[in-house]
Amino acid sequence: MSSALSRSSPDAVGTSLAVAVDRITTAIAGVAASNPVVLIDGRSGAGKSTLARALVAQWPLRGRVQVVALDSIYPGWDGLDDGVELARELILTPHARGLIGVWQRWDWTVGEPAEAHAVDPSLPLIVEGAGLLTPATARLGDVRVWLESPAASRKQRALARDGEAFRPHWERWARQEQRHVARDDPMRLATLVFPVP
Repeated sequence: MSSALSRSSPDAVGTSLAVAVDRITTAIAGVAASNPVVLIDGRSGAGKSTLARALVAQWPLRGRVQVVALDSIYPGWDGLDDGVELARELILTPHARGLIGVWQRWDWTVGEPAEAHAVDPSLPLIVEGAGLLTPATARLGDVRVWLESPAASRKQRALARDGEAFRPHWERWARQEQRHVARDDPMRLATLVFPVP
């Protein structure tokens, strides 16, 4: 293989996420609503944030789209379930009812809630985060995505992204994700499932 070809070939993760963006944008257009809700779940390092950013860049509808990352909401390293419940109560349910949602960012440095953010119910919404697809949240999402990725790849990407801050908490967080997968079966709740190498 020539070096020119190898330089221009996209990496396997990028290719997988590009396929996901294409299929998700088609699904969004099929919802036929001006304010669809996209929920993106997957274990840590699966590519949720990267997918959300790519989706915003290729959003198929006119106007802007709101994005909320559960990493900004989880109340600490033991807060996966609590963060998902906060997203359901403060963001997804109000959006579905046509009401403004208000959530507070979790300040990981000081370990307490910080500034508030509003979510406009008239605008489309992407929410991404581990643990997100549950029976209670799934009914509030028009397009529901699960990213399936091997543990070794996920860990490498997550630690490269978050560095040493995440390393001591990896197993602790992974146990919460595993409970979510066993309890909620998010792959079954998803309308679209994508493998990410």
